Amino acid sequence: MFQLTAAEHNVLRSQFVISTPSRGGRRYMPYVFTEQGVAMLSSVLGSERAIAVNIEIMRAFVRMRELLASNKELAHRIDELEARIEKKLATHDEAIAAILSASRQLMNLPAPKRRLIGFTDLAEKR
Repeated sequence: MFQLTAAEHNVLRSQFVISTPSRGGRRYMPYVFTEQGVAMLSSVLGSERAIAVNIEIMRAFVRMRELLASNKELAHRIDELEARIEKKLATHDEAIAAILSASRQLMNLPAPKRRLIGFTDLAEKR
């Protein structure tokens, strides 16, 4: 069991349920149990109700640990996906740049010199 710091208490405090300090709210930081503390407490307390509550608390810790593990796995998978997308975007960017370069070259081609057809060709030769 340990006492929360003010910063930890502010993060965990409900904004709607706990009264403000000016109206008789909590004047000291609360004490909390670690998972191991709850396990030790359940071995000390002997009533049926205390044991049932401690079992539910232990189950909550297990679920919380599973959620944290799944979030880590999910974060890892998202990181992998982002890396793959960035790699594909880089190759797509290169391809788009090549297409734009080729289209610019095609737009800047000089007009081909054509031979005039008809009598104008003869007039120029004289």
